[in-house]
Amino acid sequence: MQQKLKSTLENYAFVLPAVTIFFIFYVIPFIWVFQLGLYDWDGILPTKIFVGMDNFKEIIFQDKIWWQSMLNAGYMTAIALTFQNILAFLLALACDREIRMKNFYRLIFFIPPVLSEVVVGLVWQWILDGNYGLLNSWLAHFGMQNLVHNWLSDPQTALTAVAAVHSWKGFGWGFLLFLAGLQIIPRELYEAARVDGANAWVSFKKITLPMMVPVIIMVAILTILGTMQVFVLINTMTDGGPAYHTEVPVTRIFASMRGSSRFGYACAQGIIFGIILMALSFTQYRLSKKARN
Repeated sequence: MQQKLKSTLENYAFVLPAVTIFFIFYVIPFIWVFQLGLYDWDGILPTKIFVGMDNFKEIIFQDKIWWQSMLNAGYMTAIALTFQNILAFLLALACDREIRMKNFYRLIFFIPPVLSEVVVGLVWQWILDGNYGLLNSWLAHFGMQNLVHNWLSDPQTALTAVAAVHSWKGFGWGFLLFLAGLQIIPRELYEAARVDGANAWVSFKKITLPMMVPVIIMVAILTILGTMQVFVLINTMTDGGPAYHTEVPVTRIFASMRGSSRFGYACAQGIIFGIILMALSFTQYRLSKKARN
């Protein structure tokens, strides 16, 4: 009995530091932010006016810009899940083969994710600028003047342009995870498949894809959570414009604090956004569990 109690206490002692850190840096701030969301406060004066759930009601039922920012983030996430992750998977498949300079390609593909988001945003803002941007200069130089466009100022193209830049910067993480997953697949399985007469497509369909399902699910979850919380890139390239067409939840929360001085309202937005992210995470976890089974 004493030995069992000692073993139980030792197990709790191992997880105690992680639980303590989680409680201090996640649970307590969440409760504090929720309390601030119940007040009308400018973030400066000590006076706070208690408004109850009015901030939450206004966000859910009246704030159209907030829900537009959620749709914008969903659109960017859809592009990231398709274009970004498919590109990362195809490049990982290519680098997993015995090709020349594959280590060089691995290094090149992993450079974009480690670059500063501020630097990337400023460089791409210059490339996509409608007046003196590099992209329009190239298009005009090669006789494609009909494609010259003000990419970041046109509501029809601004969000897609930002989403493409975000996917370019983020595909390296997926590439790295996909490559790691491909390299742990036993090569004996492919050799056995070749002996049985399976071609490359059959091996991919019957061996690679099933073995990569857990990695694909994990990359999808990280992509969704990361893209929904994008901030620096948009703040640098468009600052949510034109006319809120590239506004996303985090930039909207920041605008409520900085532009409107409504700290209580911004805290309520943060709580709602956090609940949405937790719901997405829980849904993805259940779906991934079903997929593994």
